[in-house]
Amino acid sequence: MKKYILTIVVGSLGLGAANAQKVWSLRECCDYAIEHNISIKQQQNERRQQELQLSNAKNSRLPDLNGSLGQNFSFGRGLTAQNTYTNTNTSSTSFQLGASVPIFTGFQIPNQIKLNQLNLEAATADLEKAKNDIRMQVAQAYVQILYDMEMADVAHRQIAIDSAQVVRLQAFVDNGKASEAELSRQKATLANSRLTATQADNNMKLAVLSLTQLLELATPEGFAIVRPTDEELDALGKLDGMVSPDQIYAEAMGVRPEILSQQLKLKGTAHNIKIAQAGHYPTLSLSGGLGTNYYTTSGFKSDGFSKQLKNNFSQYIGLNLSVPIFNRFQTRNSVRNARIQQENQQLQLDNTKKTLYKEIQQVYYNALNAQSKEKSSAEAVQSSKDAFELMQAKYENGKANITEFNESKNSYLKSESDMVQARYENLYQHALLEFYRGKELNF
Repeated sequence: MKKYILTIVVGSLGLGAANAQKVWSLRECCDYAIEHNISIKQQQNERRQQELQLSNAKNSRLPDLNGSLGQNFSFGRGLTAQNTYTNTNTSSTSFQLGASVPIFTGFQIPNQIKLNQLNLEAATADLEKAKNDIRMQVAQAYVQILYDMEMADVAHRQIAIDSAQVVRLQAFVDNGKASEAELSRQKATLANSRLTATQADNNMKLAVLSLTQLLELATPEGFAIVRPTDEELDALGKLDGMVSPDQIYAEAMGVRPEILSQQLKLKGTAHNIKIAQAGHYPTLSLSGGLGTNYYTTSGFKSDGFSKQLKNNFSQYIGLNLSVPIFNRFQTRNSVRNARIQQENQQLQLDNTKKTLYKEIQQVYYNALNAQSKEKSSAEAVQSSKDAFELMQAKYENGKANITEFNESKNSYLKSESDMVQARYENLYQHALLEFYRGKELNF
């Protein structure tokens, strides 16, 4: 698709073309913003944390292994084998290695794994939601630049018209066919037009700055965007045969990440209840280990270090069953709390659905209004243009005064401004409707 490229250079006055290192399309802007936006990176880190939580849950099935080394010294009087007391110094060195593995935990581990898996999927959906939010912000800023470009064009066309009239009146004054007062009024009109153009240029620069800040660019210098042609805008902005809000909502329910995230979190609450209920069940674990020690006492002869370690070497294995009897109603309250969380999550899902439907309705009717306004504005532009050209001819032939001329010109330029605003509003709202249906946000 053929594009008309207009380069915006912040720091220049007007719309003079300048060399730019890169011209950005909307898709490139969105991709770059997603890659460099800080909030997106924070959301990515939250997803990575959920991955670690899932890994911890899966690893809880594995046995744990612990080793220990102890060294003890004892000083003071003690009872001897002869039933007398004497000062005795003792020392002992111990080595132990133990392991334990859960056998039954009241189904807590499998439910914890499923819960963390759902949390990871929900975090992935939240990440996509954050990306969509950035895409919408970038698209809005992008359209604002396009709109400000058009407004700047209109303002500079106004300068061209007023400048031509100043030149014309100057020639009339020189020939004695017009008064200095008429020329002064036209020069004042030209000055106002230049002020309007300066404000339009500044608005465009600020719009460029806003977009580059969303993209986390260091500076807006040399930044440029792709500007669609009038034919492309007409094709992109057509809303003939667009589907109803209910149909868009039905499609959005299957693709919007904010809905998927809340649905996954609701599924997770069921496993959260089961985790709380695990407190009612007994737990069974298997443990085993080995150990040895070395012992010396002052005044007594003891075996060597290696011999004692060999003689004192021991192993053990055992099962541990823990049966909950009464824990001050903590388990009962945990289950009740988990059920309340489930109810709240259901309400959150319902609220997210309602918010989504309201957004779709708002965009739909905004699109209809913008389409209707663009059509009416186009008719108004043609009418005001014809009226202005007629008034211009009358003014140049001395059949209309400068006030009538300026009023007709301002009416024409205002109709152009209104059409530009309606056109880009129509473009943006139409793109949003398609975006809610799961299509790429692009124009």
